[in-house]
Amino acid sequence: LELDTVAARGVAYVLASSADRTYGIQVSGVETEFEPGVSTLPGLVKSGRFLSNDDAAEIVIGATLAKNLRVGIGDELTLLGSGLDGSFAAAVVAIVGIFESGIPDLDRSIGEMPIRYFQDMFYMNGAGHQVVISLPDLTEVELYKPRVQAVLGEDTTLQLHDWDALQPGLKQAIQADISSAFFMYAILVVLVALSVMNTQLMSVMERTREFGVVMALGLSPGRIGALVLLETALMGLLGLILGALLGAIVTQIVAWTGFTYPGMEEMAANFNLPDRFYPKVSFLSVIIGPAVVFVGGLLAAIYPALRLRWLKPVEAMRAV
Repeated sequence: LELDTVAARGVAYVLASSADRTYGIQVSGVETEFEPGVSTLPGLVKSGRFLSNDDAAEIVIGATLAKNLRVGIGDELTLLGSGLDGSFAAAVVAIVGIFESGIPDLDRSIGEMPIRYFQDMFYMNGAGHQVVISLPDLTEVELYKPRVQAVLGEDTTLQLHDWDALQPGLKQAIQADISSAFFMYAILVVLVALSVMNTQLMSVMERTREFGVVMALGLSPGRIGALVLLETALMGLLGLILGALLGAIVTQIVAWTGFTYPGMEEMAANFNLPDRFYPKVSFLSVIIGPAVVFVGGLLAAIYPALRLRWLKPVEAMRAV
């Protein structure tokens, strides 16, 4: 697949016991070298360090779990579970790291240990449960799915799941956020369109006498309406070009320098995310917003232009 962000995992459920307490947790066997490329959890270790050797008898656990078990860095945990062959799987591992994800359910129920030690403990004979692939961009998921499926072939024991299937709630949250953004944008477009309509309507009413004169000279109401629409289109096109150009310049500067706001660094650190956003500039992202407003402005100018069809030349020239 020509990707570096690929890692194998094993997953099991065990009883984790300290000197004082016992809790049921999910323990994952991970490739210590490649796990940081597919997960943010290694960067969330606040005390100690992440796993360093695939054969070492060590584990990293969540802060809430460490508090519940009353353990810290250097203490040992006894793990008891069931092996692949149905036998008892037991091991004593040292706590080398404690992570804080900011998600209570995760921090109290998850542990990670080196994959080869995990395989020996659960008698996996080199097998695993998952191969995790992380892509640089969400848009590439659909492109890689056929390639991964081709690698799997017709093996029915292996299943391919993308992030949508694994985390349907996350997709729903993204869709809800996009829907709210479109709703706010629609309100903005409506406000701009009403503003344009009001401006053009006032412009038409202020020039009623002039329109009456040119109609008396033989210019048809349709031609005058077309001139009003052309006037709106030219002003809108000028605004579109200037707005798109200014927006592209500002966005490109932010893309170089990054964007942040007070409190963002602490929030991003909880999820091992960058403390600055770097937006991408594309032709579509620059032009689509001004284009929608431009079309909305043109549609709003139709009503003032249509009013001219009922304009009487004599009455128009007498207008104050």
